[in-house]
Amino acid sequence: MPKQLMKGNEAIVKSAILAGCRGFYGYPITPASEITEAAAAWMPQVGGVFLQAESEVAAINMLYGAASAGVRCMTASSGPGISLMQEGISYMAGAELPCVIADITRGGPGLGNIASEQSDYHQVVKGGGHGNYRTLVLAPHSVQEMADLTALSFELADRYRNPVVLLADGFIGQMMEPVEFPQSATEPCLPRWAVAGTAESRGNAITSMHLDTDKLESHVRQLEAKYFIAEQREVRAEDWHTEGAEIVLVGYGIVARILKGVAAEARAAGLPVGVLRPITLYPFPALHFQRLAPRARVFLVVEMSNGQMLEDVRLALNGARPVEFLNRMGGNAPTHHEVLEAVRELARRHLPALPAEEEWIVHV
Repeated sequence: MPKQLMKGNEAIVKSAILAGCRGFYGYPITPASEITEAAAAWMPQVGGVFLQAESEVAAINMLYGAASAGVRCMTASSGPGISLMQEGISYMAGAELPCVIADITRGGPGLGNIASEQSDYHQVVKGGGHGNYRTLVLAPHSVQEMADLTALSFELADRYRNPVVLLADGFIGQMMEPVEFPQSATEPCLPRWAVAGTAESRGNAITSMHLDTDKLESHVRQLEAKYFIAEQREVRAEDWHTEGAEIVLVGYGIVARILKGVAAEARAAGLPVGVLRPITLYPFPALHFQRLAPRARVFLVVEMSNGQMLEDVRLALNGARPVEFLNRMGGNAPTHHEVLEAVRELARRHLPALPAEEEWIVHV
């Protein structure tokens, strides 16, 4: 299949359909609205269901019903809408229902603005609803990965019977790039646990309520065991020129692309700089940081938030190496120049031998 030029938001929907998704329930919100628009146009063409709900609360509960019936289904929103879905996400995790939720993050808190930010990290990675549960979280940094990680999200949702969140910033959702899709599509099949109105499924039950305290404790421990398996098997990260890196730049989403440009320029000037990009935000790639710590002198975390992933990086390193921080917020992205200047300052403080000052070329 030839590559197609499309927005990241549109790539999500096409990939979802090819992955066997046949139900979309959502409510439009900038900068995620193209997902709902594309789902409305394309889902009926494959015999699927598109329904614009009256609110995000309704959408997540429709997802609960569709997933209970064994339908591969998804929704999409941005920060304020994801906030409204948190109770339903907790219900779905508690009932062990697979689904995919795309969060195209905008500025916050409150209504904030419609520009790109990364401020939803805590609410999706740490579990913004009530109870002891987790969502698996994937963070694409290109339109191609919007497609690839959407397909992977459906696989992981089914494998662990759990909600999976595709967390992307507004830049990735709105930008256009060539995308290659798989030649063949996945045919949806009915899982054995579904409540499908058939004689075979009559004994199945979907619930998150366990009134007996011992039964609820047993259920939560079963969820914990499932998450532990995911932590061992599903960690994904990109090491970009980290061999021998003494300054390691850390970022996800659009930020990682900025960091790669900075690292390339710094390496051309003789500085040992690399980029570690977490792809799974949960499970978090802690071992990747620990493997780099013996060689690295300092880590620089760059985020479009007030330091939400920063906490996980510091926990992963557990004081083995210093962790510095650079951020922009409110819909602003860190510039190449800002990050490069930060790297230059870190090199002065942490590296014993520096290239000559005139070798530095800073692009504004």
